[in-house]
Amino acid sequence: MTEHIAQSPNPDGSLLLRELNHRINNDLTCAICAISVKAMQSESLEVNAALLDVVDLLHQCADVHRALHMPDQGCLTNAARYLQQLCFSITKYRMDRLGIRVLFSADDLRLEGERCWKLGLIVSELLTNVARHAQFDGRQPEARVKLVLAGDVVECGISDNGSAPELIRHARGLTIIGELASSLGGSVHTFRATEGSSFLLTFPLTEVEQRAAGAVLAVQLKRRKMSRPQLLEASRKVSQEPTLVEGGDKL
Repeated sequence: MTEHIAQSPNPDGSLLLRELNHRINNDLTCAICAISVKAMQSESLEVNAALLDVVDLLHQCADVHRALHMPDQGCLTNAARYLQQLCFSITKYRMDRLGIRVLFSADDLRLEGERCWKLGLIVSELLTNVARHAQFDGRQPEARVKLVLAGDVVECGISDNGSAPELIRHARGLTIIGELASSLGGSVHTFRATEGSSFLLTFPLTEVEQRAAGAVLAVQLKRRKMSRPQLLEASRKVSQEPTLVEGGDKL
């Protein structure tokens, strides 16, 4: 008897990506469980503490992986909230241990699911580069992530106050970032100085995203017509000031 495996009528990359994410999450969960068991079985306090540190690190790694999930492509995603959670997870996983503080600010912006995910991949890669390669030479380490809507163009800036070795400037990760930017219809511009580096990603909104941005703008214009006490109350709810991302506290 011959059996046939049912196939999806419209297989695409997103289905394969979700399956890959599912497998990675399962592998991380298995590793966490196995190491936790070893920690409980150990009679050495030092070994137990070291293994639990590894478990904590794996949990943080899993949090970053979950934060980088691809949102539903059938609806628009709150890009500010998506990036904020991603920056929180990366800060807890990488930045806190290196003493690098991360400041985050963003305009209210809705993006299509896959495009929001690609934006997250770029931000993740650039923050990872800061953690791995930036040399701060006695300065208080700091990185900034800023998401701005300028008309129908998205501007995302990632900057730090450190310097990077020359060999990093043409690394493979930057090539991938360039390809991701191109897939968004945009580009990445690099600015380097002795005491800091910055990357500016720019890309246009799609028609669907433009309509969503127009709806947000209409709400903002309505707020401007509020009385002063009402406007102050609305401003408290939506602030564009940079937020210090601290891994120890939830956003």
